[in-house]
Amino acid sequence: MEKPLNPNQKLTKQQPINTLKTGDAVKDIFVVKIKKNISPYTRGFSFTLILSDSSGGSIEYKYWGGPEESKVKELYNSVKNDSIVYVRGKVSSYQGKMQIVSDSLEEIKVLTSEEYEANFVMAAKKNVEEMYSELLSKIDSLSNSELKKFLNIIFKEEMGTSFKKHPGAISIHHNWMGGLIQHTLEVVKYCETSLSIHPELDRDLLIAGAMLHDIGKLEELEVSSRIKGSRKGQFVGHLTLGVIYVSEKLKGSQLEELFKEKLIHLITSHHGKLEFGSPKVPMLPEACALYYADELSSKVSEMLGQIELNKEATEDDFFYDFKKGSNIFLR
Repeated sequence: MEKPLNPNQKLTKQQPINTLKTGDAVKDIFVVKIKKNISPYTRGFSFTLILSDSSGGSIEYKYWGGPEESKVKELYNSVKNDSIVYVRGKVSSYQGKMQIVSDSLEEIKVLTSEEYEANFVMAAKKNVEEMYSELLSKIDSLSNSELKKFLNIIFKEEMGTSFKKHPGAISIHHNWMGGLIQHTLEVVKYCETSLSIHPELDRDLLIAGAMLHDIGKLEELEVSSRIKGSRKGQFVGHLTLGVIYVSEKLKGSQLEELFKEKLIHLITSHHGKLEFGSPKVPMLPEACALYYADELSSKVSEMLGQIELNKEATEDDFFYDFKKGSNIFLR
């Protein structure tokens, strides 16, 4: 394998995953998202990795090694989840999906932090300080002084710094730094539209629920060389973590007990359906409004993200989304 860098030069990102096309030669750096097992094939042993970068995209990498299993295993063992790797290979298409392919003459190399200079998590798409100020202004607009005090403790004194920088998801939607506060503000604004149509809704309850619905993601997601689920997040999930956190905070609040119960219900039911992870379905009109606001924010963001990721990777007008089983118009 050729040496990827000289001692006086750090590797930088050359081409985002979402711009790769079939036939492209690849000499670039990526972060390892998923590592799959070694398996034999007719000429030797192979393994597969899922690679990602700050474009938000991911691509399968297939290494076709020679017949010496020990040599392939040594290379395989050098690669860990979250490793930064330098890859030489070629982009090909397999079963309708692009992958980077290389062989024993084009091995991958795990890099140390001194060998590269790149950010593998997408930067914030909007100004986080402006979004944070807007979030605080939403708190100030509430009528219940005890509720304003409660939310200010959370978003000013305890969670503000981390909340405004945190990603909103590992993938699919709002999977960038500042994604959590962007998603939260979108949900708040969709809820405000519901309030303009149905002024009989409890504004304080709905806006508070919108602000707090994904607070558990602060514990569910962690950021290293990529966004990934924490151990607690994998075991428990952000919905339950949010319920636990807000329930503990409410113990010291002077809010009415019924309001507290309603607020917890909004968080508990914000996924809308049992099969989507909500232990309860919405039983309040405010909970129903929150569920659909959350869906609108996530689904519109997801489709926009698919368009952004794929419009330069193909000349076709449509992209087939295997997850949804339907086409998305790219132009």
